[in-house]
Order: sequence, then C-alpha cells, then structure tokens
Amino acid sequence: MSWDSRTVLLVDGSDTLRYYYAILLKRLEFIVMVAESAEEALRLMERTVPSLILTDIALPQMSGTDFIKTVKNSDRIKQVPIVVLADRDDAAAKSACLSMGCFDFLIKHVEPGNLYRSIQSALVPTPRAHIRLSMPLKVVVGDGTSQGGAERTEFATTISEGGIYLRTLFPRPKDSSTPLRILIRDRSIRAKATVVYNRAMEGGFFREPGMGMRFVDISPEDRTFVRHFIKEQLTSDIVIGL
Repeated sequence: MSWDSRTVLLVDGSDTLRYYYAILLKRLEFIVMVAESAEEALRLMERTVPSLILTDIALPQMSGTDFIKTVKNSDRIKQVPIVVLADRDDAAAKSACLSMGCFDFLIKHVEPGNLYRSIQSALVPTPRAHIRLSMPLKVVVGDGTSQGGAERTEFATTISEGGIYLRTLFPRPKDSSTPLRILIRDRSIRAKATVVYNRAMEGGFFREPGMGMRFVDISPEDRTFVRHFIKEQLTSDIVIGL
C-alpha cells in the first residue's frame, strides 16, 4: 500500500473513542483525519478526499445513515470505501449500511487485527493477513547445526504473528529456511522461518538491508503469545476509560 492510499477519515461523536481509534490507526501506520460529526467530515472532504471513511452511525447531528447516503450520492467522493464502526450488533442497521454500499460493518470494540484486515481489504488488492508491529527485538538465527547454520544474533525491526523482518548485512537466499529464537521479555519464541524476500546494501536510495521471513513452523502457544503481545503494544496505554 502506498502512502497516498493510507488516509483514514475517522468520524465519531465520542471524544474518548475518537482518541482511541485515532491513536490505534496511527500505530497501524495509517494517516488519520478526525471529525466529531458528519457535517465536519463533509467539510473536511471539501479539501481532502480520504482513502477510506471509518464512521459510527450514531452521530450527534446528521445521522450516520444520512451521512453515508450523502457520500454515496456525491460524484466526487462516492468511490471512497466506508467501514461502519457501530456501538452494537444490529442486524437491521448492518443490512441497511451494506445495502447503501458500505464495505464492512464492525462492532466497537473490534479487535485491532480485525479492524486492520477490514481496512486493508477495502484499500489493497492483496491485503496483509496480520498486523506488523514495528519494534526492535533480539533474534538468534541458526541453531549451531550444519543444516541450521551457526548461531548469530541479529535484530528484528518488525514482527507479526505470521513472520518477521530481520535487519542484517548478510541476508540469506530467497526460499531458504532457518531456525529462529525470538527473545520477547522473558520468553524465547522458537520458530522455523523461510526467506520471502531479501535486501542487500546497495547504492541509490537507502533501504534497510535484511530479509522478510515467514514462519513455517511455530507452536500455537507461541503464535498466540505473539498475537497478544502485538495487541498489548498497540493498545495498552490507550484503553483507559473505554
């Protein structure tokens, strides 16, 4: 996804929820515009057309359904995908929103992973399955055997429950596999990973050298730990009062 297709307009009448989702979306690496009403959202879109609208339907003045109709009746912004973020699971409201052309209907407080996948699915042809968390983590590559290679310590810059990006000047060949030990707090996550792509240090524009790796063997317990760790890092300091 290119940076110019990552702008989300968040519309919600609650200061607390607007703050929570704005911070969460920024940590998911989206550019965020915020509005507390449909009227404010429409004024913002006179100047800037977002990539996606994430809106409540219980808005303080113009209703969310009227807001959706207004967007869908505008030739200039009708193609902007809309994801509804509703206070409760209401089958009639969901049916009405989807019939008006909304892309998805989610319920507060949606899991960060589900919110991320919904937005990704609306914006890109091949959405990522998992959230990628940008965070430095120590990783032991290899296991000292001839097949696994000599152990060496590297650092990851991003991790998801499906894989990892290792910063290294010595990336392995594409499609090669190696054991990993990822050190998170007091836990050692053991996995086998395959190189999906690699980047060497070269001239021109700088890109961090390393390799993107997909986990091909990781225990369900360790995968669950990674998922919960990522969620905690994204939300632990912004959930107060929700």
